[in-house]
This record gives sequence, structure tokens and C-alpha cells, in this order.
Amino acid sequence: MATIGFIGLGNMGGPMARNLLKAGHQVKAFDPAPAALDAAVKAGAAKAANAGAAATGVELVVSMLPAGQHVRQVYGVAEGGGEGGVLGSAAPGTLLIDCSTIDVDSARAVAAAAKAKGLAMLDAPVSGGTVGAEAASLTFMVGGEDQAFARAEPILKCMGKTVVHAGAAGAGQAAKICNNMILGVSMIAVGEAFVLAEKLGLDRQKLFDIAAKSSGQCWSLTTYCPVPGPVPGSPANRDYRPGFTADMMLKDLRLAQQAANGTGASTPMGAAAAALYGLFAASGQGATDFSGIIKMIRGRS
Repeated sequence: MATIGFIGLGNMGGPMARNLLKAGHQVKAFDPAPAALDAAVKAGAAKAANAGAAATGVELVVSMLPAGQHVRQVYGVAEGGGEGGVLGSAAPGTLLIDCSTIDVDSARAVAAAAKAKGLAMLDAPVSGGTVGAEAASLTFMVGGEDQAFARAEPILKCMGKTVVHAGAAGAGQAAKICNNMILGVSMIAVGEAFVLAEKLGLDRQKLFDIAAKSSGQCWSLTTYCPVPGPVPGSPANRDYRPGFTADMMLKDLRLAQQAANGTGASTPMGAAAAALYGLFAASGQGATDFSGIIKMIRGRS
């Protein structure tokens, strides 16, 4: 069993840390929110005073943070990060695994800074939302060197069902934002189809039964259907409680647009999805499950 520093104990990080504890690992945890840190300690984690302390005396560090600037700061790459950050505190040989969803440039910059200090680092963003975090059924998309991935894989499997090595540093983040751009676009398309079906007098269950076995089949339809009824476990059946919030989807879509602009890729559907989720979040629905965008589609149709 490993001794693991865990930094970031929010809606995703908290259950991920608990799953490491359930697997028998020792966890040294830190979060600036006292309630989140107390919950981890109650589950069996040791309390660390700060991020640097969480990275001291451990074999691995796992982080789950909101955005690129937070990752840079916690690891000590950004101004204000300092030697108290993870890179200034971790002993040689410590493996660093950042599970945050951030921009590719930040992921590569922090990985390069880690390598300069002789530390192996992986970017390993996840798919599966809070339900997957609780159930240890997340999908990890991992970027970094082969040897580091081989070392990390059994640890990641304590928190997820599927672990895929996507390529070199930054490849995990690239895979995550491409995947979630597909998801955001497809959810809007499925929502539009159900609204059109309503206007045409077509029963929603009939549309589901047909599309689920036809060329319109996709995850947004068959697993996360945005209307109540056809998929009992979808958020549509619990008044669109998340799940995966519209704010989180908007963040990922904006990361995809940032990457597209930086590389010259043409992503008109991705841009349209980002604009629509921006409107949905701005209307006060940012904390709603992202599938709830059908409510806006229905209201605007």
C-alpha cells in the first residue's frame, strides 16, 4: 500500500480520496476549505497544513483543483507558488498526478517544471462526474511518460474503472477537452430533437426507443437522456440536480475553444455549444446539471 498526498477535496476530490482510503492506502490530505478537509480526516486521512506538507513524506501526490492557475500555484510554478509548493516539497522519486481539468499549456508547463526537478508528473483528468467519483468508476485520460503511467495505473484504478494512456504530457488534457466538446455538442442536439418531437406530437419514449437503436444513438441520449422517463437514472428525473454542472461543461467548452484558437482548428459546433452554455449559465442555471440546457432550448424554441 502507498502513502499518498491528496490536494483538493471538493465534490470530485473528496470521494476520490475516500476511495484510496477504502483501498487501504494512507492519505495525507489538504484543502483550504476546513469542512472538506475535516470530512477527509473523518474518513481516515491525515491532515496536512498546506499543499507543500501534503507532498512531504509521501510516495505519490494526487491533486484535483479548479483551474490551470490553481495547479500552477499549488505546484509552485506560478508567481506566488514558491518553494512551499509541491515541487519544492516533494522528495526525489515522488510521482505527481494532477487530475484537474485544465488548459493543455498549463499541464505541459507544470510537467516540464517537475521534470526539471527530477520528478515524474502525469496529467490525468477524469470523466464520470460526482457519481463516478463516488462509485470509483471514473475514466482517467492520462498524459506523461510510460514508466510514470505504469506506476500510476494501479493507484488510478482504485478511483476509476477505465485508465487510458493518451500520450505524452498534456495528452490527457487534450483528450478530456475533445471528449467534452463532443458531449456538450451532442447534449444540445439531443435536447433540440426532443423539443422538436414535442412540437410534432411525437411521444418522447417513442423517439427514445427509435433513436437509441438508430443512427442518432449517443451517450447523451441513452445514458443521460435530458427528458424524464426513458432513462430513470438521468438527472432529468431529479429536476436536473447534478451530476455534472452547466458551469463545469462551460469551463471545458471554453478550454476547447482556447485550444482551438491556439492551434487554428475549426470548431464551429464547439463554439456554438460554448455560447449556448454561456447563456444558460448566465441565466442563473450554472449549478444545474448540464443536461438541463433543454429547459433553455424549450423556452427559446
